Amino acid sequence: MTTDPPMATITRAAISPDTLLAVDLFRDLDLGDRTAIAKRCHGARFPAGANIVRQRDDRTDVFFIVSGSVRVNFHSKPGKDVPFRDQFAGECFGELSAIDGQSRSAEVTALSDVFVGTIAAPDFLDIATRYRAVGKKVLQQLTSMVRSLSERVVELSTLGVANRIHAELLRLARHHGVEGTSAEIQPAPTHAELASRVSTQREAVTKEIGRLVRNGILARGRGYLRITDVARLERMVENVTDI
Repeated sequence: MTTDPPMATITRAAISPDTLLAVDLFRDLDLGDRTAIAKRCHGARFPAGANIVRQRDDRTDVFFIVSGSVRVNFHSKPGKDVPFRDQFAGECFGELSAIDGQSRSAEVTALSDVFVGTIAAPDFLDIATRYRAVGKKVLQQLTSMVRSLSERVVELSTLGVANRIHAELLRLARHHGVEGTSAEIQPAPTHAELASRVSTQREAVTKEIGRLVRNGILARGRGYLRITDVARLERMVENVTDI
């Protein structure tokens, strides 16, 4: 049975027009527009491990990450935690509930100390329609989410365990950023978390990670994974091939 992370004491913080430059939704707006939006935002700081959003909570505020990182988890009815995705500075979450008015479909927990801004749902919807650049980015983010979910459904239906692990590592690498031929995933998910993401057992992930390391595709360090040959991993995923 899973237990929820503790609700932390929230430290309030100011949101300035310059603060909004760190957020992808607002980065392209001029100073006047950012000043107007900042007046409608509130800031808060959460320590690592704190719960920011509860699954099935009825609140519909939208959050944007100014600094730090969070993890989005889904609690299944049997009591199993399913990590959905990690999010980092510049990204936002909570927009689904703001759009459809439904309760939260997942919980969000701070992976590190986090500084977030919040916008009430009516203000978020007004901003997304009033400012074309913001509305376009909201649509792009929702489209990206749908594409990612579609990829996962296809992978679960068509790929074996090893290839699903490869695809998830590649997805994480792209999210964290590819530099040249390599990418560093930090913080690295645990083997149990990877297993939940690709619907397999932890032992299968441990075995496949070991094979990738022995074949020079992956390197492990304290708290991180480094994909040393992203192009090779891409070919393995695209061609549904093994090592």
